[in-house]
Amino acid sequence: MTAGKPYDQFDAELIARRKLVRQQLLQINQLADNDARNGQLKDLFADVGEDFFAEAGIAFDYGFNIHIGEHFYANYDLTLLDTCPITIGAHCYVGPDVGFYTPVHPLAARLRDADVELGKPITIGDSVWIGGHASLLPGVTLGSRVVVGAGSVVTKSFGDDVVIAGNPARVIHRLDANGDVITDK
Repeated sequence: MTAGKPYDQFDAELIARRKLVRQQLLQINQLADNDARNGQLKDLFADVGEDFFAEAGIAFDYGFNIHIGEHFYANYDLTLLDTCPITIGAHCYVGPDVGFYTPVHPLAARLRDADVELGKPITIGDSVWIGGHASLLPGVTLGSRVVVGAGSVVTKSFGDDVVIAGNPARVIHRLDANGDVITDK
């Protein structure tokens, strides 16, 4: 599964892990104390840097495929479907209701009917800002210093120093070394 190979999404071991994580998240997301909530979340991830903060309402399948760098902030209702690795760099900020989706369902109905699923990893560089209600689809890689506009659907990968937005997301601005918009003259 983690390697992106076909797997049975209803495998007993996977179901048991998802059930355990759901039970833990149900309790964690109810904690009013931010330090307690975030400390318990960090324990469920593969690795997390210092200065991690996620508002309540976070959801994920397994946790063991989630890697988050230093100085991370996520607003309410972050969804991380971690069939494959989700790797987020340092100094990243995520708006409310953002989804990272690594599962891929086959186009062939016979495979879907057989409960076959695949996955593709998502990788996010450093100093990335993702606006609210954005969706990042399987296999996407974003470079460093990328800004994703609110409501965007990111269906393909983008390099460093761009502002992307739309459905599907496309480059709407290029940024210079200072983070200023490069204008064509």
